[in-house]
Amino acid sequence: MRTRRTDAQKQLRALNLSTGIPVIIAAGALQVAMDASSWWQTLILIGNLLLAVLAFERWAAHDLTRVAVPTMILTAAVWPPAVLVLDSPSGYYGFAIVAAHVVPMLPRLRIPAAAAMIGYVGGVGALRLLVAPWDVSDLLIAYILVPTGVTLVMAGFMFPNKGFYDVVAELEEAREREAELAVTRERVRFAGDLHDIQGHTLHVVKLKVALAQRLVRADPARAEEELREIHALVAETITQTKELAYAQRRLNLSAELENARNLFEAAGIRVVVERAAEPGTQVSELLGQVLRETTTNILRHAQATEVRITLSGAGITIVNDGARATSDPELRGLSTLRQRLADEDGELTVEQRDGSFTTAAAFPVISADSPPSADARVSGSARVSGGARVSGGAR
Repeated sequence: MRTRRTDAQKQLRALNLSTGIPVIIAAGALQVAMDASSWWQTLILIGNLLLAVLAFERWAAHDLTRVAVPTMILTAAVWPPAVLVLDSPSGYYGFAIVAAHVVPMLPRLRIPAAAAMIGYVGGVGALRLLVAPWDVSDLLIAYILVPTGVTLVMAGFMFPNKGFYDVVAELEEAREREAELAVTRERVRFAGDLHDIQGHTLHVVKLKVALAQRLVRADPARAEEELREIHALVAETITQTKELAYAQRRLNLSAELENARNLFEAAGIRVVVERAAEPGTQVSELLGQVLRETTTNILRHAQATEVRITLSGAGITIVNDGARATSDPELRGLSTLRQRLADEDGELTVEQRDGSFTTAAAFPVISADSPPSADARVSGSARVSGGARVSGGAR
């Protein structure tokens, strides 16, 4: 049995207890008052009623299995003496309630068990004919037809009731699985963002350290400046990591474009940036992530000499040469970003052809925040020692 209970299950338990127990007690008390003719008959019938209440309470708590066997045996044992000795046609009541709740919970053979339950009530009731055969019609009604009919109705009600509770349990489990899946998706998103921040920064630091090593003797002042920028970059990355932990981090696409341009130039790669239009703010952060991941991949996996970045109102396209020959151009970070874009109705495509690698992110409909600007082209090339700087937006 499951030990953890959801709010819905707790509410159903409270509803069952508040509506079921008063009815069971009221009907049982009425039968005791009508049938009991002595104090010991009263005790037996009240005990039988209390066993039925116990079974119902445990059923409402999803814990009936612990008391199912003893309550079934004890209530079943009351019915024969009630028929043969006590002259109490209500002696079946406790067994009918307990069995009607236990039988639908059986893992198999529920229908045969229900038939046996009804047969037991009717068969034992028929024994009354052995001790009082002179009033057959009344005995058939009081000891056979009514007990059998009531037991059949209870069983018939509990079977669909069990199906209802199974559906509720499945819905609760589905909700729990959905919540767990949401947590997993958030963890994957967090891991991807953390990779974007720290992986990108480490590549930038690597390039700048290499540049500082070359300049430490030839141009000490410039080497010192590079080291100051490395220090500032690491400090900013620490800040961005904290912002990520507190869900405050946002990417700026313009800063990412400038950062990518400066980074490529610092690596001796010619870069051309074309800005035909500005995408809307609702997708600019995702496009910034695509640009950042692609920049990292180019620096890590390609021997590029030129990179062309095209920004439009519908997305961004990055093309670089020097791509290494591979049968599978998919890269792990881009595969993760593809799912992020798909969640926002976007599409990420990658293509490798003749040594050129193309990464394109596009959205079907983009509402720009401002009218498209005239085509502006910024291009530049720089040697590794040529004075390029990585802007503060680098990560």
